[in-house]
Amino acid sequence: MMFDTTTGQPVIETERFALRPVRASDAGLLQLYGGDERVARGTTSIPHPLPPGAVEAFIARAQAPDRSEDVWVIDGTAAGQGELLGVIGVERMDRAQSEIGYWVAPAFWNSGIASEAVEAMVAANPHRAKTLFASVFQDNPASARVLTHTGFEYIGDAEAFSVARNATVPTWTYIKRLG
Repeated sequence: MMFDTTTGQPVIETERFALRPVRASDAGLLQLYGGDERVARGTTSIPHPLPPGAVEAFIARAQAPDRSEDVWVIDGTAAGQGELLGVIGVERMDRAQSEIGYWVAPAFWNSGIASEAVEAMVAANPHRAKTLFASVFQDNPASARVLTHTGFEYIGDAEAFSVARNATVPTWTYIKRLG
């Protein structure tokens, strides 16, 4: 397995794409796709509209040596697809736990890319977590299907604040035990 020299993160290969650390050259596509209201509303952290400098700040956080979350771009160039199909991240928690989050650009929805990315991330388990958590907004059943398809189990309802919606939104929470 290759490791990125800037972040120390592994590059994770699948049949259709590579999960690689975020780089400065991703700014344009992150702006394009992250600026799409449909993407932003599916996340807790992406504001809509994107303010100036938001993408650059995201890239800086993703590359910071003291980050708590590792972020990968879903890069399809090796298979003749787009350079940035989406983003997947894993945030460190305590007690050998991590939380996984992801989004896919609307042009690639319903193509299995999210499921393949989550499966690859679970298999690689870069944080050596014993437990992975994930949550999705209840009005996003497609993301819930990605989690159940990849072996996550529903454990309950909660809520999370969405910056794009400027509101607290009901969520479904999922868990996957790895060890």
